[in-house]
Amino acid sequence: MRSPQRNERPIGMFDSGFGGLTVARAVLDLLPDEDVVYLGDTGRYPYGPRPANEVRQFSLEIAEYLVTTHDVKALVVACNTATAAALDDLRDRLKIPVLGVIAPGVRAVVEGTDAQRIGVIGTVGTVASGSYQAAVAAMPRPVEAIVRSCPGFVEFVERGVTDGPEIQILAERMLAPIIEADVQALLLGCTHYPYLARVISGVLGPDVLLVSSADETAFALADLMQAEGLAHPDAGRGRRGHRTTEFISSGDVAAFTQLGSRLLGPELVDAHHWRHPHAP
Repeated sequence: MRSPQRNERPIGMFDSGFGGLTVARAVLDLLPDEDVVYLGDTGRYPYGPRPANEVRQFSLEIAEYLVTTHDVKALVVACNTATAAALDDLRDRLKIPVLGVIAPGVRAVVEGTDAQRIGVIGTVGTVASGSYQAAVAAMPRPVEAIVRSCPGFVEFVERGVTDGPEIQILAERMLAPIIEADVQALLLGCTHYPYLARVISGVLGPDVLLVSSADETAFALADLMQAEGLAHPDAGRGRRGHRTTEFISSGDVAAFTQLGSRLLGPELVDAHHWRHPHAP
């Protein structure tokens, strides 16, 4: 018998900045009885261009903070670059379940569509890791994957720019190889990219299905917590009067709160600062 106290602990989530809020939104909607702690490492974003070892170190630092300070019961790595760089190490070191966003996204596009040729776009770091290529190759249904990096997309989102002529021109240039490959579906392999879905869809045209890993990650998290016996004791019973959502930034807290509330919704009314171990 698992103790209610253990189950009442929050779910931890982190990303380099705002992109993981797409996953947080899906988790908040799907699991309304669960408390959530989200950390955006905006003091050190973007992760995409950084060496994998550096991203791995950042991820381990954040995980240690969320476990020791907030006693999270499960950890969602709501960042594709961090998932590619650190998921295995996090699972080896932590005594709680750890979920990344790559596998759920790949399952969604391969099992949820009949596309024979798919595109995957992500950060430089994610694409260079080969994680998406390996995940697609491991699926039982053979699918051809065209994987490309889109440098610059994350930086636009982190500035709150999700449309306009600049991002339109960049999208046309970055997505040209995807258009040339004539894919039937495109997996948004970065949690920032759903905020650019309208621009991306406009460039690719209506015949290309866009797939985001956010919802699939939330479903995978729900299944994982049920399997591990970690679901909140009041989950599904409608008995909780409210839940706790806590937001943390390693950068400018006011800027994080302002843009984050616009991207996530009413749950993000304030945030507090985390001083990462290498802060000056």
